[in-house]
Amino acid sequence: MTNLFSLGRVCVVAAGGTGGHMFPAEALAREMTARGWRVVLATDHRGEQYAQAFPAEERLALDAATGSGPVALAKAGVAIVRGVGQARSAFTRLRADVVVGFGGYPSAPALVAAILQRRPTLIHEQNAVLGRTNRILAPHVRAVASSFPTLDRASPAVKARSQVVGAPVRADIRALFDRVWTAPGDGPINILVTGGSQGARILSETTPRALAALPQALRARLRVQQQSRPETLEAARQIYLEAGIEAEVAPFFRDMASRLSQAHLVIGRAGASTCAELAVAAMPSILIPLKIATDDHQRLNAKLLTDVAAAEVILEDDVTVQSLTDAVAAVLADPARLPAMSRAARSVAIPDAAQRLADLVEASAG
Repeated sequence: MTNLFSLGRVCVVAAGGTGGHMFPAEALAREMTARGWRVVLATDHRGEQYAQAFPAEERLALDAATGSGPVALAKAGVAIVRGVGQARSAFTRLRADVVVGFGGYPSAPALVAAILQRRPTLIHEQNAVLGRTNRILAPHVRAVASSFPTLDRASPAVKARSQVVGAPVRADIRALFDRVWTAPGDGPINILVTGGSQGARILSETTPRALAALPQALRARLRVQQQSRPETLEAARQIYLEAGIEAEVAPFFRDMASRLSQAHLVIGRAGASTCAELAVAAMPSILIPLKIATDDHQRLNAKLLTDVAAAEVILEDDVTVQSLTDAVAAVLADPARLPAMSRAARSVAIPDAAQRLADLVEASAG
């Protein structure tokens, strides 16, 4: 019987844990597939929940674990060693040509196995801070790609050889780069509030009250779409209703590209994918970086947009109803402000990030 993977070159994409790792991995996988490569996804059980549509011809379930404290760390070490053994066997069978890691603990066994087997390897760092797993592995891989010009916590040697390729975004988001962002003029102002579905209480609870505190003439023009924690849905809807603001409040929006295409302003977190998508969509934004993000990486991610005045940032400790109301009012008060923010966001976009990363993968594979 013919080995399926003898029919083409094999790229193993190692990612998992969060959507922040999986979504750019999926974008790369689609680009590699379009170039004739066979793609294998290496992940763990946590990554599977984000991989329903992942274009892989085979999926490797590798043991990996995380945790804090001596016992949890010991268990994680055992799991990673077991995962390395699983990966080595799989790579030999598949004749893997290159292994690409996207950070997080699930990528560690695959990259360690590939390094031990002297296979070409590459890591992509989504955030403006080199993550812990990537920090350990970066000196040992063939190439390092980054989403942002900033790569904090990287050694001088790693920084010197890293290449900025951008953050690959999904195809429907990429398509927004080709449309023309249109200012609201005298018509409705569409505000999209994201990041409130996964525990962001500040966004879920503060945003409705902040928008409700705007002047009546401005409130009457707002059309709000907001992601919110399930337990705050009804309260948010009631606040908007009483303020005379037309609003749709839901736990999750699946058609994010469609909603971004209609928005004039986004209020949300500053995850790497979010910042990349806002740039590609030429979207003005008010960002509240997640305070507990590892190494404060969301604040540094936001600099991509704040450095060119495409976004306003309010640090979590400074968020109040009044401070958010003031920020929104300031952005909307000047008719020239939103168009200027949109142009600035577009100026730092890298819409072909998936292609740039694929080029680097192919160069690394030789």
